[in-house]
Amino acid sequence: MPARQTATKRAGILGARETRMRWQDYISVDSTVAHGKACIAGTRIPVAVVLANLAAGLTPDEIIKSYPSLGLDAIQAALAYAADLAQERILGLPA
Repeated sequence: MPARQTATKRAGILGARETRMRWQDYISVDSTVAHGKACIAGTRIPVAVVLANLAAGLTPDEIIKSYPSLGLDAIQAALAYAADLAQERILGLPA
């Protein structure tokens, strides 16, 4: 790939702590909802459920069919939240 194309592609990659959206506008933590787990704001749907569905290969549209109160923005917020968490915690991986 020519250097110019590579530089252009890299310009679109976000660095640590940079997100295109404010996930905080879509995710809430309330000790009286879902045992204090992070949920999509205004719902009882844990962020972990959204992420697990994505990890299992479901598309955002399939997730929305199962959880009609979600929108694409909420699913993107769950990913942005996970990306921020991944920056904070280092997990030991087997060699």
